[in-house]
Amino acid sequence: MRDKSETLDALLCDIRACRVCLDNPRYGDPLPHEPRPVVQISKTARICIASQAPGTRVHRSGRPFDDPSGVRLRGWLGIDEVTFYDPSKVAIIPMGFCFPGLRSNGSDLPPRRECAELWRTKLFARLPNLQLLLVIGAYAQRWHLGASVGRQGVNDTVAQWRSYYHADPALRMIPLPHPSWHNNRWLMSHPWFETELLPVLRTDVRKLLF
Repeated sequence: MRDKSETLDALLCDIRACRVCLDNPRYGDPLPHEPRPVVQISKTARICIASQAPGTRVHRSGRPFDDPSGVRLRGWLGIDEVTFYDPSKVAIIPMGFCFPGLRSNGSDLPPRRECAELWRTKLFARLPNLQLLLVIGAYAQRWHLGASVGRQGVNDTVAQWRSYYHADPALRMIPLPHPSWHNNRWLMSHPWFETELLPVLRTDVRKLLF
């Protein structure tokens, strides 16, 4: 393991070569497949998407949000694929970099805890230009917004988005639900997300990227 003075490129090499969850897992069973860490980052990025973990399609392609949830997320942001996948503009750092596998019922397992412990603080230390952090889902919200978020749940956290957004003018943070189709009913029953939160999000994205 390199020290804190290592470059971002060197750190990414370490991450992409990481096999801890398969060869020496700290929590639970080994990863049930070969690791394929998926992360997008550049030191010039001004926006970061803190997400959960890759799903099966992202595991196959190696490209974050390479699925219908990515289409919805890009719609929320008001940007196209080219901009979304430009690491000089948008960093994408999930809580777990590898697809964690499936439960017996076919749903995704939680993000592996090893990634956050080993890499997360180091990566965010190498984002000196970060001004907008989008925090998707419960695991990322607990890590970035505090342990109390875990007790109140995603619904209440997203409903209180203004308090997180205004907490630090130097780094605006916006909690978001996962853009999965599983949340279609939630989005329909919370119209303020479309009418109040998304206009603020899109305005900030335009200011930072264009």
